[in-house]
Amino acid sequence: MSTFRRRFLENKTAVACLVILCLLAACALLAPMIAPHDPTEMFQDHRMEGSSVQFWLGTDQFGRDLFSRIVYGAQVSLVVGLSSVFVSVVFGALFGLIAGYFGRWVDGFIMRVMDVLFAFPEILLALAIVAALGPGTINTILAIGIVNIPIFTRTVRGAVLAVKNLEFVESARAIGANTPRILFLEIFPNVTAPLLVQASLAISGAILTESALSFLGLGIQPPDPSWGGMISEARRYMELAPGMIIWPCAAMTVTILSFNMFGDAVRDILDPRHRSK
Repeated sequence: MSTFRRRFLENKTAVACLVILCLLAACALLAPMIAPHDPTEMFQDHRMEGSSVQFWLGTDQFGRDLFSRIVYGAQVSLVVGLSSVFVSVVFGALFGLIAGYFGRWVDGFIMRVMDVLFAFPEILLALAIVAALGPGTINTILAIGIVNIPIFTRTVRGAVLAVKNLEFVESARAIGANTPRILFLEIFPNVTAPLLVQASLAISGAILTESALSFLGLGIQPPDPSWGGMISEARRYMELAPGMIIWPCAAMTVTILSFNMFGDAVRDILDPRHRSK
């Protein structure tokens, strides 16, 4: 752990991205305290205004404060991103452990199911699931979580295949350890590194997918603020009030880029080739 901490602090990209993500998380958690206005409150006399002392980033077509909506939109994006990835990690790790450890027909069956899910484009499969379940926050989380399960299943399965025949696993079998103990106490701790990296990268994809679903009207439903929904509404007013589309796009870009760069940095830190240096 001390080696990881040292390498992490030496990686300026990882530290910078972590600071940005912590600020985003603080904005999401403290949204009621940070936002100067209710995100759904309409100021009819201030529609599509520019930046001012009262409205820091301006207002939208209904007179709602853009800054407040972006702050609350960060809350929505992070909740959906983290929750959906949690669903993917739990089920993907479980399926990957079972497939990699037992092999044979169990492995074949699980991986063929994952191949079927992989055959569909991510956004198309998410659209189909949300269309079947109906729009809403919970259904959006479930849809994105299901879409990402195959990625984690393959990641964990590959890591399990690399360690399941090593000495410490054979020793656990020799002393009579049962299968759940071997899977969750012996093997799983040794596959958490690639799982952590994949999770950090998947969060950015989940946020992007949520924004796409909201943009198409099948994700977070109005009047709840969502970056994708804000961008969709702003399309018709780009020339009259460009800030309506610039600010949510900027917030989404910074968030997704930070998660991607953070995941890449963590992957470099955990790479065995770096440990030997």
